Amino acid sequence: MFTSVLMIEKPLTPADVEFVTTLHGDDRVSFVVLMQPRGKQDVLLRAIDDVALGEFDDAVREGAEPGGAQAGAPAEVGLSQTLQALRGAGAQAVGQVVEDHPLDLLRSVVDETGADEVIVLTTPHFVEEFFHRDWASRARHKVGVPVLKLFSHAADDQPQGTPGG
Repeated sequence: MFTSVLMIEKPLTPADVEFVTTLHGDDRVSFVVLMQPRGKQDVLLRAIDDVALGEFDDAVREGAEPGGAQAGAPAEVGLSQTLQALRGAGAQAVGQVVEDHPLDLLRSVVDETGADEVIVLTTPHFVEEFFHRDWASRARHKVGVPVLKLFSHAADDQPQGTPGG
């Protein structure tokens, strides 16, 4: 069984589920999903990313994203949907919503599960990526397994990845 720790910030689309569950061909895959609520991320950085992607309407709505304790409920629903979708695709999947310090939790989950890899599946975060402060860049310094960064897309798009990048 191949074990992947999957770090996400929103529910997986059907295209994302298909992509991550077929990365290793016919090997059986087990996922440990860590979901950080979007409302616990920096609102300004999210808005800058939206503008950089040309998603001006999303940038305007960033301030309305539930924050703090209110961010947990939507994240729990999204995590549940993601786990069901992964299981529906034939993978084993467990997960949790990240309350604080996602990279510290990531390190302990990798150690406890003996994970083979970490997959960071997010929308592009240009400012954080430029300064190497995004999850994938920082995770490479914390875990002793390969880290794959993939960008999530709408259901009709294909996910794109940057192995090791």
